[in-house]
Amino acid sequence: MAEWTLRNLREEVDNAAEQFGMGPDLETRFGRRALELEGGGFSYQRMAPNYVLPFGHRHAAQEEVVVVLAGSGRAKLDGEVQELRQWDALRLPPAVMRGFAAGPDGMEILVIGFGDGGDAETIDGYWDES
Repeated sequence: MAEWTLRNLREEVDNAAEQFGMGPDLETRFGRRALELEGGGFSYQRMAPNYVLPFGHRHAAQEEVVVVLAGSGRAKLDGEVQELRQWDALRLPPAVMRGFAAGPDGMEILVIGFGDGGDAETIDGYWDES
């Protein structure tokens, strides 16, 4: 067996957002299992123009970096809203509650997780809360 793994994220990795009824305005493709990673993980996410994720999340131990690949939007971080633009890189400690909203051109992000990823806590309606 090869010591490397190659997958096309758009063609060979399922869109998890569809499985949870959040398509077509959200596309989320997780790379951990698809690339047989032994530590850490990542996801590619595409949000339609003005789409707001219906939940926020935080982790017990997993640190994340979010890189804006295209478009723009906002991140709500422990209640504080931060503008995001293309090529911004945002480091998020585990305990920070985070949620994302796309701008008028939509937003594509790459989320890189350092840890096992199975420690997420979600809060529905995070953008609606004060």
